[in-house]
Amino acid sequence: MYTFSLSDNRLTHPGGCEIGPRPIDLHIKAFRSMGVKVTEAIHGFLYCEAEKLKGCDILLNYPSVGATENIMLASVFAEGETTIRNAAKEPEIKDLQDFLAAMGVDIKGAGTSIIRIKGNKKKLNRVEHKIIPDRIVAGTYLIAAAITGGELLLKNTIAEDLSSVIHNLRDSGCKICSTDSTIYIKGPTRPRAIDTIRTHPYPGFPTDMQAQMVTYLSVAAGTSIMVETVFENRYMYVEELNKMGANIKLEGRVALIIGVPKLTGANINARDLRGGAALVLAGLSAVGTTVVNGVHHIDRGYESIETTLKKVGADIERIQS
Repeated sequence: MYTFSLSDNRLTHPGGCEIGPRPIDLHIKAFRSMGVKVTEAIHGFLYCEAEKLKGCDILLNYPSVGATENIMLASVFAEGETTIRNAAKEPEIKDLQDFLAAMGVDIKGAGTSIIRIKGNKKKLNRVEHKIIPDRIVAGTYLIAAAITGGELLLKNTIAEDLSSVIHNLRDSGCKICSTDSTIYIKGPTRPRAIDTIRTHPYPGFPTDMQAQMVTYLSVAAGTSIMVETVFENRYMYVEELNKMGANIKLEGRVALIIGVPKLTGANINARDLRGGAALVLAGLSAVGTTVVNGVHHIDRGYESIETTLKKVGADIERIQS
């Protein structure tokens, strides 16, 4: 989360889940290349000033989604052409390009590692744009069906955007069929273990699905390995899962998941958004009652997750806002 002050061009450092360092050096370096003066003052405020922006050639050291999007937006009114190299390829980048193109921006390349934007826009067209479905929410509900051995038909989804998740769910024994806008899944009686999954930027396995997949594999037959390559502190939920009877051992960014036949309900704490959602999934499959505290984390990424799950048969209630 950013805090802006329009009167003095300042903003605070970003917040969000405490899952590891989230440096904004790529953003700042890009803005400076475009002619923005960025200074850091006391109390963590950043001051940004620029009479005008200039298009330039920008190489990202890492294909950051946020940095790619920020550069795309800043380039719209910059003088000349801006080229983003090693750009993020996530579906949300393509969706942003489609939106900007509809508004009259000359922009090409989203979905590849090089995006080019011709700036100098004086005015943008008014448009109506429907954003793409949230692939992480969709993936979470797929795993909800998988971990309970249930059946689910998701509508208004894009299977291609979830290809890495679907691939691993199929490997674990799920039956999955899809169309252009739907995904059907039938979970196995008990999932098979998966040798190794590594999180990577799109089209690799998304870090935002790591906790949900580890939770699912915690009840698989056999031993699985998860390697987290994006965020260094994304296993905070594992301690809570182990309270429920999971057998997960951590070594740095590697999780060794020794599958158990079942989880047992417990009183547990959500410490971040995706880890919290994963604990809800654990509670769905566990024997007995599970109480998940810290639901405000989950609310940041899921609209009334309990209401949605209840519609498909889950015995779940929100007991505190």
